[in-house]
Parts: sequence; C-alpha cells; structure tokens
Amino acid sequence: MARRRQIYEGKAKILYEGPEPGTIIQYFKDDATAFNAQKKGTISGKGVLNNRISEHVFTLLQHIGVPTHFIRRLNMREQLVRQCEIIPIEVVVRNVVAGSLSKRLGIEEGTQLPRTLIEYYYKDDALGDPMVTEEHIACFGWAGQEEMHDIADMAIRVNDFMSGMFAAIGIRLVDFKLEFGRVFDGEFARVILADEISPDGCRLWDMETGEKLDKDRFRRDLGGEVEAYQEVARRLGLLPEGLDTDVLDLESHRKKRGK
Repeated sequence: MARRRQIYEGKAKILYEGPEPGTIIQYFKDDATAFNAQKKGTISGKGVLNNRISEHVFTLLQHIGVPTHFIRRLNMREQLVRQCEIIPIEVVVRNVVAGSLSKRLGIEEGTQLPRTLIEYYYKDDALGDPMVTEEHIACFGWAGQEEMHDIADMAIRVNDFMSGMFAAIGIRLVDFKLEFGRVFDGEFARVILADEISPDGCRLWDMETGEKLDKDRFRRDLGGEVEAYQEVARRLGLLPEGLDTDVLDLESHRKKRGK
C-alpha cells in the first residue's frame, strides 16, 4: 500500500494519512526512548514485534466488546486504524508497585497492591507528563464526567482481561499505559481505546523468575531488550517455532524464506 501524507511523528510511531477518510496508517519504529526522551536508542526489530503484539491484544479486546481504533494490520510494521481525537490523558493501571510509584511513595518495588490503582497523567512532554487528578481533568475540560466513567470502566476491563491472558503464559502484568480517543457520529462522541498495547507501555515480569520482559530493560541498561520482546511474542504464539533469536529483522527473515 502506498504511503500517504505524514501527519505526525512521535517517539515510537509515525502516523500517515489513511487510504479512506477517517483512517490513519500507524507505522511502528525501532526507536526507543525513556525518561521523557532524555534517553534515546534503538531496539532492532522492536517495531515489527510491537505491531504484531498490539494487533493481537487489540483484536482480542474487540472480541470481548472493548471498542478500539484498530482496523487491521497492513504489513510487518504498519496497521490501519480509525482516526480519532486523542484525549490528552495517559491512563496508567497498576497491579504491583513499580517504577515511579515506588520512587514517589518509597514502597518496595514488587509489592502487590491491595487493589488495582488507576492514575492519570497529562500528555505533555515539555512538562514531563505530570500526574493529574480527575478534578484537574474536569476543571480544564480535557474529558467529560461521562467520558471519564467510560475510560475507568474500560481500563478495569482491559486490566482484568490482560492479567488473565498474561498469567496463562507465565507473565505477571505489573502495570501498563492506555490512551483513549473520541470518535464522532454527528454531534455524538464516544470513547474508544487508541494508541498501542505492547512491551513498550507495559511492565511484564516472568512469574517464576521475576525477569523483566519489557522496556525497563532499556530504561535500566539491563540489555537483552530484543530477546525480551521476542519472548513475549513467542509465549503469545505470535512467532514461528524455531525462529532464531539472533534474527532481529523478521521482515528480512520472511523474505529469505520466500514468503
């Protein structure tokens, strides 16, 4: 499919004008960033893996009735999604203490939370994506009260589903980030799940060893980022059996096999 006009380039993806009105092509890059882009690098093959993992998760969520922007995967690095007006709030769902929560409150990382915690952050890289409350969101009109109810309900539903999905393959879903958007039908707007769900935005720990299988390997200079992402994809059944972990570019791998 011929690529159209570029609309936006972010830290992990590029958005292009889609082939039909109301659609966007989402391209997954190999670029990796951390700490509000203060740390930058590249994880070879990450975009291919994230595209496949996100497609898989979004498809399963749609099957249980969660509305999303995902339409279909186009190729190894691109997917077609519905155009939506992104709500400028990052929704972080936490099951286990980790990352910034541990630093803010001085609670040991790995502590199981007594209940699922939902936090909201205002999407603004220049400000460092500050944490905000529902009062801030309402006061500044970033989302309406009914929209926030829908967002919280969907976040809990996604968490319940993904916790079970990952537990079934021996992975502990520690926390993850979601983004939401609005789609319009005349004057009526409804909230749908947008962006991506992948090891870039989830903390995923092996349930037996505690090994990190997510972007924390990049943030904390642990190494083995590609192998960790591949392991998540493999356990989800998304990588062909016998794929050599040294083969980082799956697109090239397919070409070599004549597919």
